Formats: sequence, structure tokens, C-alpha cells
Amino acid sequence: MKPAVRSGLIAAIVILILDQATKLWLLYAFDLGHRGLVRITPFFDLVLAWNTGISYGWFSDSGPTGQVVLVAIKAIAVVALAIWMAKSETRLATIGLGLIIGGAIGNAIDRFVYGAVVDFALLHVEIAGKTYNWYVFNLADVAIVAGVAALLYDSFFTVPAAKAP
Repeated sequence: MKPAVRSGLIAAIVILILDQATKLWLLYAFDLGHRGLVRITPFFDLVLAWNTGISYGWFSDSGPTGQVVLVAIKAIAVVALAIWMAKSETRLATIGLGLIIGGAIGNAIDRFVYGAVVDFALLHVEIAGKTYNWYVFNLADVAIVAGVAALLYDSFFTVPAAKAP
């Protein structure tokens, strides 16, 4: 196994464990479901949201059949990303793909176990007396965004490997 692939697998496993541990702790030890909104800072709150859709709640009205379809699509995407990761030439791209894979599996586990993804982080800002909220998200979502950012950075700013003649 290439060292870079090992880095991607470690990233995927670490994110998966942290994501699931965070969600389990918030649901069962912290009991976020019964606490309601918990203010952490002036711009960050914890609040439990069950996302039955995909990004930003799209397709949330798809029902049980839709949930199965979404899990199947995620499984296909994870396999495709794993193949890409195995062929990746840079450590940054491999780690980025690992972050995306770990986040996707974490959210898929939620969908399988709970029928919805556990989201809990809410960023917001108040401007001129009006509050603007970002979508509620979780650690898996953060890893997916960071992975995509790593892939973009890698594709735009890293020097391509020299081609053998």
C-alpha cells in the first residue's frame, strides 16, 4: 500500500470515529434532544436537527424509499472515491479523499441507524437586529467540505508529478 493511501485511510477512519463519537455523545450523554438550543458562543449554538435529505435538506420528503436510494448512491460514491484515492498521486489529494469518504460513511451510518443524519452545529450572526443562520451541520459535513477544499487546492496549486518518457 502506498504511504499516501495509508494517510487517506487514516483520515477516513479518524473522521468516522470522531463524527460518530460526537453524535453519540451529544444524543445520549449530553442529551441534546431534550436540552433544545444550547448557546456556546455569540455565533455558535448546539441544536439537534434530523436531516432526512441530503445537503441543505434537499430531497427531505423522499420517504423510506428515498432513504434507501440515498444510502445506495452514497455507497457507490464511496467506492468511486476509494478507487480515486488508491490512484491518487499526492498526499494532499489522498487525505482530502479520505476526509470525504469518512464523512460520507459517518452520515450514511446515521441514515441507516436513525433514518436521518444527526446535525447539531449552528453558526449565526446578528446584523442590524436581524439574525442570519447557516444550515445546521455536523463534523462529517465539515470533513467533507475540508476534503473538497483539499482537492481543489491540490488541483490548482500543486505541481503535477513529472511524466516518465
